[in-house]
Amino acid sequence: MQAPLPLPLSTPNRNLVRLTIVRGITWTGFLIGVVIGIAALDFALDIPSVIAVMSAMSLINIATWWRLGRPWTVTHGEYLAHLLADMAGLTLVFYLIGGSTNPFIGYYLVPVTIAAATLPWRHAWVVASAGMAGYSLLMFFYHPVPQLGIPHAETGLNLHTLGMWLNFALSAGLVTFFIYKMAHALRHREQSLSRTRESALRNEQVLAVATQAAGTAHELGTPLSTMAVLLSEMREDARDDPVLTRDIEMLREQVDTCKSRLRHLVENADRRRMSKPEPRDAREWLDTVIQRWLVLRPDVDYHLTISERRGQPCIAVDTTLEQALTNLLNNAADANPADITIKMDWSMDEVVIDIRDHGPGVTLDIADQLGETFVSTKSKGLGIGLFLTHATINRFGGGVSLYNHPEGGTLTEVSLPRADTAV
Repeated sequence: MQAPLPLPLSTPNRNLVRLTIVRGITWTGFLIGVVIGIAALDFALDIPSVIAVMSAMSLINIATWWRLGRPWTVTHGEYLAHLLADMAGLTLVFYLIGGSTNPFIGYYLVPVTIAAATLPWRHAWVVASAGMAGYSLLMFFYHPVPQLGIPHAETGLNLHTLGMWLNFALSAGLVTFFIYKMAHALRHREQSLSRTRESALRNEQVLAVATQAAGTAHELGTPLSTMAVLLSEMREDARDDPVLTRDIEMLREQVDTCKSRLRHLVENADRRRMSKPEPRDAREWLDTVIQRWLVLRPDVDYHLTISERRGQPCIAVDTTLEQALTNLLNNAADANPADITIKMDWSMDEVVIDIRDHGPGVTLDIADQLGETFVSTKSKGLGIGLFLTHATINRFGGGVSLYNHPEGGTLTEVSLPRADTAV
């Protein structure tokens, strides 16, 4: 299972959604203002024309929501057209309600700011020029509203001043909303790109190690065959010494195991590349991995505990995942082969395998670096095993964590997503 790709910052699509929200808030506010002006302040307005403009902008917003539900990519040109439509709507409504004397005339800055934050340079200047042209025309051509320049009879407040304050509050709120969302999306995109770069670098390192491993596997075939022949001859020579014969038999089993694993590696290389991980019962799979591991480590004393929860905990596995878990088991055995505790538990979403040894534990200065190339907990280790283990389990959507157990030793926690959450 490959790690999911980061969500793309589809700027026009996402920004058109935000622009539609801003447009709905804006024109709802304008409608409330017009109602208050007519009902409470006796504004003399061309009501049919004002309602017609606001209805047109509402229809544009409804059509935009419908369009956003279609699988069509929003281009910068289309996004520019929406901003220009907003500019045209603002110009018409300001023309009908006081022109440049309307305190909300400064709202032109909102679409200009949005364009500057989201569109290419030339498109942003088109919006800015449209706003400047509209503002300039409204200085000479408009339907005057006398009340906007006369102090209110009861409170003494100048409606123009009060309107400018409300305009500032609305504009500041909407601009802050839009810019914050844009900045948040950009930060999310940078984090996603960073994770992608780290994943690509890790994949390159894994590929380099795999290439070297393939060459090494090919080179090991000859010395292993030589060792097998020599051990057969030594077994014949040591027939009268039972202890030596037993040791030679053990060495021969280890050599045969190495040869078998190399053949298995070569046979499965292409097949593994073409096939997908298969779901298996995690309990059976773990038992199989442990039994194969015991062939390599007959000196190990272990205790396996599997949860008594109901259900069948299935996970997606392949050969690489088996190798990853074997690496962790070997690390525990290298720390202390006596009394290794292995536990399995699961929830609705994941299967957790804990491996606890009674070795010296992990030093704090390298605890945070485990799994990087190439940090090892062993004095003579290269760190390749932990690095490949982390890379493999991460590829399956899981994770590996190492802790110093309060009672001594190291606790290794492996979490893997369940392939089937049915219980």
